[in-house]
Amino acid sequence: MNANLEDEILSINSIYGEKTLTLIESNIYSLQIPSLSTSLRIKFPLAYPDAPPSVLGTQSVGLEIKGEGHHIVVLARDVLAQVYQPGLPCIFDLLEELGQVLQRSDSPPHEKGRVQQAAEEHGQLSVSRTSTSHNGSDAEQPSTVSEKEPPWSLSEVVTEKKSVFTARAARVSSPAEARSFLHHVLSTDKKVAKATHNITAWRIHGPNDTAFQDCDDDGETAAGGRLLHLMQLMDVWDVMVVVSRWYGGVQLGPDRFRIINSVARDALTRGDFANGPVKEKKKKGTKTK
Repeated sequence: MNANLEDEILSINSIYGEKTLTLIESNIYSLQIPSLSTSLRIKFPLAYPDAPPSVLGTQSVGLEIKGEGHHIVVLARDVLAQVYQPGLPCIFDLLEELGQVLQRSDSPPHEKGRVQQAAEEHGQLSVSRTSTSHNGSDAEQPSTVSEKEPPWSLSEVVTEKKSVFTARAARVSSPAEARSFLHHVLSTDKKVAKATHNITAWRIHGPNDTAFQDCDDDGETAAGGRLLHLMQLMDVWDVMVVVSRWYGGVQLGPDRFRIINSVARDALTRGDFANGPVKEKKKKGTKTK
């Protein structure tokens, strides 16, 4: 098996479920669409990801879109042509964009013709994705998004074996504000919203000597706890951190945790949020910037 494809299969199945992308026969896989009880037949060339995969047809069609198999194939092919970039894995982007297109359809989730309508509207809606609000539930949520840009402190961008990492940190006064800031960046920055993982952690002083600490791995197992531990070592309070990772198709092993903490520390230091020993203690031979 192509090593790049093997890594992508592991990643996709860890995010969406162990049977999302499974081998049917030589170079042909079944891809389960999370938002539908429907799967596609996908063929991967030996040169993938330098050459694009192709959508052969449906493997199975759920009852909710029975009779619309042709339309989901057409839609998947259109989306694949839009998201594929030579040399980069594309199945995560394909699934995410398909989900977005189906969600933006005006038809109720189980109404006949939903996929056909989504396919017909895709050309127009995909253009508006980066500049206008979505139809459906997303359009009913702006009131929950922070009206002004959170005062993020941004880290340097780190690239390792095609995976890209960046972090942002901001002062917060309550868990509700932290969640609002996270919602803001996911709602207004489409690149961050499409990250493979957005790992978060925060530590906040509450009233009457109470304290709030929380973290979220967002699919990157144990990363949130490590991020929170870094904040504890740095004695950071009333701050939240978001580390975004875009998976590049090559597994990094334990190195990913080192990079996640490195960009998080960079964002915290740039924002002057660090008060504890990690900020002051340096390894021998390392100069303080």
